[in-house]
Amino acid sequence: QVQLEESGGGLVQAGGSLRLSCAASGRSFSSYTMGWFRQVPGKEREFVAAISWSGAYTVYADSVKGRFTISRDNAKNTVYLQMITLKPEDTAVYYCAAGVGYSSSRSRFSTAYDYWGQGTQVTVSS
Repeated sequence: QVQLEESGGGLVQAGGSLRLSCAASGRSFSSYTMGWFRQVPGKEREFVAAISWSGAYTVYADSVKGRFTISRDNAKNTVYLQMITLKPEDTAVYYCAAGVGYSSSRSRFSTAYDYWGQGTQVTVSS
């Protein structure tokens, strides 16, 4: 069992930056693939980024590539999402998730993850 808690969301102007954190508690954090997803009311949850258990492999949605960076610190049981050059369309609730196994294709899907946090709101004003 893994418990996940996101933090770092907030209100920022377009072009600004935020860093989201996801702290994990429970067993074997370092063995899990970690992902970030986001969701706008009335729309499906959307993949943002994922990172393999070791941090060696990452994959991003095309919409955030070059602007967002996912990283992890296994010693701190924490995964991060650094977001720069934010746009109003990045406004959403951001969720972190943990799952077993990594592939650049499979890890884009919410079904690859077993545990989810409660989410943190990111609002980008124009």
